[in-house]
Amino acid sequence: MKEINVDVAVIGAGTAGMAAFRAARLAGANAVLIEGGEFGTTCARIGCMPSKLLLAAANGLHEARALAARGIEGTHALEVNAAHALDYVRRERDYFVRSVLEEIDALPDDAILRGQARFDTPTRLLVGDDVRVTAKRIVIATGAAPSVPDELKIFGDQLITSDDLFELHTLPKRIAVFGAGPIALELGQALARLDVEVFMFGKGGNVAGLRDTPVRDTLAAALAEAFYFDPDARFKDMSLEDDQPTLRFVAPDGSEHVEHFDLVLAATGRAPNLKPLALEKAGIELNDKGVPVFDETTMQCGASHIFLAGDCDGTRPWLHDAADEGKLAGDNAARFPDVQAVKRKVPFSIVFCEPQAVSVGAAYDDLDKQMTVTGEASFENQGRSRVMRQNRGLLHVYADAKTGRLRGAQGCGPAMEHLGHLLAWAIQLELTLDETLRLPFYHPVVEEGLRSALKDADRKCHEERAETPPALPGAAGC
Repeated sequence: MKEINVDVAVIGAGTAGMAAFRAARLAGANAVLIEGGEFGTTCARIGCMPSKLLLAAANGLHEARALAARGIEGTHALEVNAAHALDYVRRERDYFVRSVLEEIDALPDDAILRGQARFDTPTRLLVGDDVRVTAKRIVIATGAAPSVPDELKIFGDQLITSDDLFELHTLPKRIAVFGAGPIALELGQALARLDVEVFMFGKGGNVAGLRDTPVRDTLAAALAEAFYFDPDARFKDMSLEDDQPTLRFVAPDGSEHVEHFDLVLAATGRAPNLKPLALEKAGIELNDKGVPVFDETTMQCGASHIFLAGDCDGTRPWLHDAADEGKLAGDNAARFPDVQAVKRKVPFSIVFCEPQAVSVGAAYDDLDKQMTVTGEASFENQGRSRVMRQNRGLLHVYADAKTGRLRGAQGCGPAMEHLGHLLAWAIQLELTLDETLRLPFYHPVVEEGLRSALKDADRKCHEERAETPPALPGAAGC
């Protein structure tokens, strides 16, 4: 058994793990990075980047075909070369993966350990069958893996996850997509726009993680115009008939259907990848889902020398947070026991379907309703949105009724990835509605829709205080 002694051992070489490793070494710690799977990060290999590449191809075709309404003819003849499109996605995906691998290759040989790590004691890890690592501090950054409900496993080889989709060399004619979260919506809509007949089935009415009912329903209605979409599916039977996945279900209108598919995509979320670690030997408290209890301002597990970062903590499953958490965990592991707390960035998520969906800051149902005003803006008649033929969606912004300070927002519509950033910055800077509305808004831009929501909230806020709203600059009309 090979014996290794280090200051900090980082388990997992994804976005969070690599950030933790870099931070620990920068702080002067002797650190080792342990990885039992493929290098390349979830984002680059099977997540953010390949999904956006597939969406870019699908949206390009969709937008070209939509030009007929503007008098551009002949686009109806455009066809999908599925093999070429999927090969393009893989080649561009591999470009992003290569940049990660180059960073790994540049590390000293003794900084990397290959093999599955598991706890032997709170300060000792076994890596594979022949390496024992004794570490003064440990960072767990093992990421997450697709979570597949048992009832879907009946579809056998016709069942795929988002991890498998990008390795296809042809597209199915018909696919059933289970899930209505970000992964399901992005991949399902991309496939639909690439001429795959898509049936999407959600559970419990959840759509894109939105908890604001009017916003959620607006997004669901827009998506249902493009493909079959039931956010609260009711099944009578699931089976494999003549090697074809077969679903018997009740549609939202009460009618019963039997549909056959070529493939089933399980996009039902990801679960922390913690089981191989033997956490029962780590000496730390676990919650009811088997995830270590930790402080998100330090990433420390209790008062222990063990830290957590990235998707495996089960809280913020986004790359920017994984990078932040990794840096925080690695820095605190290096300085332990002098652990430093930080104020975390505003929670912020985007779903890149169309209409795009965004959640920023506090969710409406977490706020004190009596002390909150909601500003609303529809994009149905918003000028720039109509010019782009993307005039669908609804934005809600939440503000403190007494102070006018922005607290959160949820919305769906055009350019939400950009409006979401503006809102995240304003919320993190603790701006009030009045302060935000004094900032410049150009014309004609989609951001004017954001201004409309802010104005609506500001009016309600001043009504709550029985005040006259101040005169604010802003173009009238469209």
